[in-house]
Amino acid sequence: METVRVAQLIGKLNAAGVEAVINNYYRNIDREKYQFDYYVEEGGACQPPQELIDLGARYFIIPPSSHPLKQIRTLTRHFRENEYKIVHTNLNTLAPISMYSAWKAHVPVRINHNHTNAGRGETVRNIIKYMLRPFAKCFANTYASCSMYSAKWLFGSKMVEKGKVRLIRNAVETERFLFNRETRDRVRKEMGFEGHFVVGHVGRIYTTKNQIFLVEAFKFVHDKNPKALLLLVGVGKPEYEEELKRKVKELGLEDSVILTGARTDVNELYQAMDVFVLPSLYEGLPVVAVEAQTSGLPCVFSNRITEEVILCDGVQMLSIDGTQELWADKILAAEGFVRKNRFEEIRKLGYDIKEESLKLEAFYNSLITAHTI
Repeated sequence: METVRVAQLIGKLNAAGVEAVINNYYRNIDREKYQFDYYVEEGGACQPPQELIDLGARYFIIPPSSHPLKQIRTLTRHFRENEYKIVHTNLNTLAPISMYSAWKAHVPVRINHNHTNAGRGETVRNIIKYMLRPFAKCFANTYASCSMYSAKWLFGSKMVEKGKVRLIRNAVETERFLFNRETRDRVRKEMGFEGHFVVGHVGRIYTTKNQIFLVEAFKFVHDKNPKALLLLVGVGKPEYEEELKRKVKELGLEDSVILTGARTDVNELYQAMDVFVLPSLYEGLPVVAVEAQTSGLPCVFSNRITEEVILCDGVQMLSIDGTQELWADKILAAEGFVRKNRFEEIRKLGYDIKEESLKLEAFYNSLITAHTI
């Protein structure tokens, strides 16, 4: 079998979320069978990772979705020139643009893969989502989602009940995230965390991730435990990040809140944490939640995240309408939690990337056979 190049559309590069999921699959898929070409919108916060380029990935910068006609022309030309057998879009409700381009270029396999839903906090964005949702099945001929909740939200319950939506899990490189006492001790010493209670969060610095709410909750944590630290890992929208920094200063937490920016050692940072918190306004099924549980951390999640995300014990779901003080109490209650190896639990639930990559290969194989005969 000749190597098949798959066009993966992931939006802007931001070193998180959907991008991390696709990268996980790329690192572990048989690259003699499948290579990924990433199509990313201009204006991303990060550069294409050299590690993946060295493995054979190619990156193409395209016009943003705010200029749909330019994007369609660019994508259609690229899809024709590269003669793709598979276009796999991870753009949620914006997928019809790339699916139309793939249809126009006569690409046989056109996968619309949803990773999200809608929630409060982004009125304009949500209006656009609901306007575009009826077009989700246009021009695609294969449908996928990271969770059943996201599948039903975009494609409808009937599609799910008929088995027409493929579940592609947000799997992780399990071995990299498993709890390791030696790594924890080393990283905590290097970062000056010894003797501190470290509250951790990983995610794009953005409204929907709700980091300002987390900082407000952390204020109550810090008042009750002055040795507490808040570790915020990620990059995001500059305006929101500035607002977040102003809130940290306003609450007098400059010495206790650490914004790391983009990191390539997130797996080790999980080891240094004592509890992981994700107060998102909405999510599909966040890969960081899988990573945190794999590392054995106790977790506090927003109830705006599907309960499918609960993979292990030690997870609490709290209402985003609850007070910051209530969140603080639940965060503090995690102190002293005994962490353990979670490999078997994660693997059995289908979140080990080695096994899931084999399933993705088989899925691609079946689609190529079905749509090119």
